[in-house]
Amino acid sequence: MTIRTILVDDEKLAIQGLQLRLEKYPDVEIIDTCANGREAIRKIKTEKPDLVFLDIQMPGFDGFSVVKGVMEIEPPLFVFVTAYQEHAVRAFEANAVNYLMKPVDESKLDDTLARVRQRLSEKRSADEAEKLKTVLAEVAPDAVDQIPEEVDANADRYEKLINIKDRGQIFRIDVDSIEHIEAAGDYMCIRTADNSLILRETMKDLERRLDPRVFQRVHRSTIVNLNQVRQVKPHTNGECFLVLDSGAQVKVSRSYRDVIARFVH
Repeated sequence: MTIRTILVDDEKLAIQGLQLRLEKYPDVEIIDTCANGREAIRKIKTEKPDLVFLDIQMPGFDGFSVVKGVMEIEPPLFVFVTAYQEHAVRAFEANAVNYLMKPVDESKLDDTLARVRQRLSEKRSADEAEKLKTVLAEVAPDAVDQIPEEVDANADRYEKLINIKDRGQIFRIDVDSIEHIEAAGDYMCIRTADNSLILRETMKDLERRLDPRVFQRVHRSTIVNLNQVRQVKPHTNGECFLVLDSGAQVKVSRSYRDVIARFVH
């Protein structure tokens, strides 16, 4: 897999320094460089790169303006590179793969490119599955209905880490550490064994990001990590409680009793 990459920075030395650091990655192909935001928007739309390393502080169109300027097409992955720490929160809000401080640390660059490869692999796997289903719909329509959902929803495409902005800070939460999630309107309360964080997102959107084999809804407003369940306690009216590893108890409503079937034999 070749990662077609564009570098954007108004400082020529910064471009050259990043080019040198990227030389050790054989799968990274630098297809162009840009010195300002307007040029970057034009090149991204015409070249359609996989990845863009994007300086934030540039005269005219800054890095965030570049991201907004390419939203009409399928945007590439973005890695923000800047000397200004205060932009970190906005970078995560823009769903950047990562945020690198100048001068770029090689170990952090390694980690960033590992994330890029994972995101691209997930996207390409999903795209290929959709192409396959399109072809089958034309040549063998009866076969499409027989394709299990797991073919285009394999576990690798689900989130391993979730970025949560809470109380002015960015928290990176390993999804395996999440015990359960409670909904409150457009907000989610993410609960781990030792922390509770607020995420501004709907339950429906969050469910799409989590592996359904692990995270299941057990109540209209509650999702639980099944790997954290250590006991099932029957309750009245066909309801029950799940006791989690931390000792917390989560109520399972009658509408979701089938979720606990795997625990009851």
